[in-house]
Amino acid sequence: MAVKGGDGKGGLHNKRLGLAGERKARAYLRLHGWKILNKNYKNPYGEVDIIAEKGGVVAFIEVKTRLSENYGAPSEAVDKRRQTRYIMGAKYYFLNREIDCTVRFDIIEILNGEINHIENAFHL
Repeated sequence: MAVKGGDGKGGLHNKRLGLAGERKARAYLRLHGWKILNKNYKNPYGEVDIIAEKGGVVAFIEVKTRLSENYGAPSEAVDKRRQTRYIMGAKYYFLNREIDCTVRFDIIEILNGEINHIENAFHL
């Protein structure tokens, strides 16, 4: 049985693929001038893959890595439920922080090694 979004090799392979995708996404962001504030930020609502800052913008970034589009585009996996969890996680992140910034929610898709950075993928 194939695991949705994977290549049929199962959970451990998907976990490794996801971690590799997150490393690649962080390298991409750094290359484009972003400062990584947090990775795998755990909060009561779940986990945010990457929190990054650049030019007064703090982005909460979900990384989706796929080897094929057999189950659709990687970004399609970021459904309303996951978006709500990211928004709640962002609110939690700022509870005890005094930061004057613009907040946005991005998705980085990695499909067959190619990166697609979707800025403002969803909103509050």
